[in-house]
Amino acid sequence: MIEVDLKYDLLPGFDQQAYQVWAKKAIGTVLQSPGLVEFRANRNMMASPQVRTTSVFKTMADWGNFAESAGWLAIKAELSDQFATNICVDIWGPSPVVPEPLRPG
Repeated sequence: MIEVDLKYDLLPGFDQQAYQVWAKKAIGTVLQSPGLVEFRANRNMMASPQVRTTSVFKTMADWGNFAESAGWLAIKAELSDQFATNICVDIWGPSPVVPEPLRPG
C-alpha cells in the first residue's frame, strides 16, 4: 500500500462556506476511486501546512490512475485557484526496515 499526503495552507480571507462545499465534493471524488483503502484529514495544531489529507491506495498504479483522472485534476485546479497556497503532494511507501505497523505490547 502507498500513502499520498496532500498538504496546503488556506488563503487569507477564503470563503469558508464555499471551501466546505468544495471539500465534501473533493472527498466524495476520492472515496469513489478504485483501489482506495482509506482517506484521512488532519489540521496542523502548530503552524504550516494548515491542512493534510492522507489517501491510502492499494498500489502505485491505483494512485496513478486517480492522479490522471478528470476528477482529481478538477479538485487540484479548484483548490489552487480558490482556496489554497503551498500545495504539496508526497507519496509514501512501506519502509524496508519496518514494512508493517508496530504497536506496543
